[in-house]
Amino acid sequence: MSATLVLVRHGETAWNAEGRLQGQTDIPLNELGRGQARGAGRELATRHWDVLVSSTLGRAAETAELIGHDLGLTLTEKLGGLQERHYGNAEGRVVRDLPREEIDSLLLSAEPEEDVVKRGISTLSELVLRHEGKNIIAVAHGTLIRLTVDELQGGVRTKPLRNGQIVEVDISLLQRHLSAAAH
Repeated sequence: MSATLVLVRHGETAWNAEGRLQGQTDIPLNELGRGQARGAGRELATRHWDVLVSSTLGRAAETAELIGHDLGLTLTEKLGGLQERHYGNAEGRVVRDLPREEIDSLLLSAEPEEDVVKRGISTLSELVLRHEGKNIIAVAHGTLIRLTVDELQGGVRTKPLRNGQIVEVDISLLQRHLSAAAH
């Protein structure tokens, strides 16, 4: 398994700005978010890229298209496995400044974190295997990226990601995780 893989969190939406949980609710980018996507594209333009994919949600797809514009790449695939965690009844709720206990209570109806991790690792593994030896950009969502990377790093907790933030995935950790799961 050899490739270069970077994950990019989509640009900001109105709900991000308001501190609302979006989950799988399809909220479009705002102007700041479009600027963040263009900034990620400029940052990624220092290297050669072969493949550009995103989640199926519009905010990720638009971010990918804006990045692709700077790189001369076309968004080739939208993957359901890269969608954000489904937050159930908490989607649309403002959680900024809520006490942790109240947020935890809201998240009781959310997709379990373990399921998000399994989905993230499975999707990224399939992506890398299909594009062996390629340089891949995958635009996804903050919680999916954070939980997946945390798992690959053996439970090391990553800070929440900024909109438009780029995270390089260590392919050897992905491979090690797959090998351990197979045994």
